[in-house]
Amino acid sequence: MIKLIMTWNIREGKETEYLEFLNRDFVKQLEGMGIQPTDAWYQVWGHGKQVLAGGASSTYEEMENALESETWQSFQAKLLTFVSDFELRVVEGTGEFQL
Repeated sequence: MIKLIMTWNIREGKETEYLEFLNRDFVKQLEGMGIQPTDAWYQVWGHGKQVLAGGASSTYEEMENALESETWQSFQAKLLTFVSDFELRVVEGTGEFQL
């Protein structure tokens, strides 16, 4: 399993639009690219990014194809209108919580 780990902060004043995007499009678009959502975490207090979200694919090639697609570019551009400090990493999945 190959895991995609994404982190970000929600832009001030964009919370409602962000939640609409999350509920309406986020999971559907990831699944459409062959990335199965695995987890999502929202930090209520403390230091660090507000959101950590993960997704997985069976192989590195599937993940690479998804992340190099025009669909990903469009998805990421839309997400970036609602979030800042976006980072992603692709790692070997362990089946456990990963940062």
